[in-house]
Amino acid sequence: MNNIKSLIKNRSVFIPAAIIIFIVLLAIIAPFVTGYDETGQNLLSRLMPPGNGHIFGTDELGRDVFTRMLYGTRVSLSIALIPTLAALAAGTLLGIIAAYFGGWQDFLIMRMADIMLSIPGMLLAMVVLYTFGGSLLSVYIAIVLIEWGSIARVVNETSSVILENDYVLAAKSMGVRGVMIVLRHILPNLVPTLIVLFTINIPSSILSESALSFLGIGIQPPKVSLGLMAGASKEFLFQMPWLSLAPAGMIMLLSLSFNFLGDALRELLDPKRREV
Repeated sequence: MNNIKSLIKNRSVFIPAAIIIFIVLLAIIAPFVTGYDETGQNLLSRLMPPGNGHIFGTDELGRDVFTRMLYGTRVSLSIALIPTLAALAAGTLLGIIAAYFGGWQDFLIMRMADIMLSIPGMLLAMVVLYTFGGSLLSVYIAIVLIEWGSIARVVNETSSVILENDYVLAAKSMGVRGVMIVLRHILPNLVPTLIVLFTINIPSSILSESALSFLGIGIQPPKVSLGLMAGASKEFLFQMPWLSLAPAGMIMLLSLSFNFLGDALRELLDPKRREV
């Protein structure tokens, strides 16, 4: 309870967390915030400037930009959270297996991670999307493939240090099963690291989706995401900059908030950093 209170009092944690929570809630209650349909077209009201009931104006098809931003934030957040959680689960499992068993298991898993890390993330994502199409599932798979290797490597190194502790060696000598050692000793000590990895990887997921959708190979219409909105409006960038700047601003705000939150949590949860 004291740790929770200290986190709330810490401005470097509270401010980005409050921004993230506000944006998430706004996206969830989008139907109650705006009276427009995110796919509803009105060609008589196309390319209207901000005002007249449209906070950020309308796009080339007369759709309300603010409404599409809220629904696009839903999609972008789901793409950020779900694949990041999946990559975190896969990377954690493989990293722990490699650290606990060592030998050929460690060699095989870590070399696989190295191979994934050696491939440029965007290139790997483009191969996946060109192969399987620009569906939501394809984007999920691409982001998981990009992220699991780095997570597995960090978890492997941290788990290797934990396994050298006296209480873990004592548990092994007493015949405690490997599953119990992982559940009682390794995972609880990994929680701070996993929290930081989760918050730090979310911005990269958001930016990866945005870049892919901006290039036209990510999320496809009629679905909407922040990256897709920014990419679709790039031809009006100099005449009507708000069409691109509004979704781009939301991408920047989300990415910076998660980055600041991850950095603050790393400072608070890392004992070595607290001692400095």
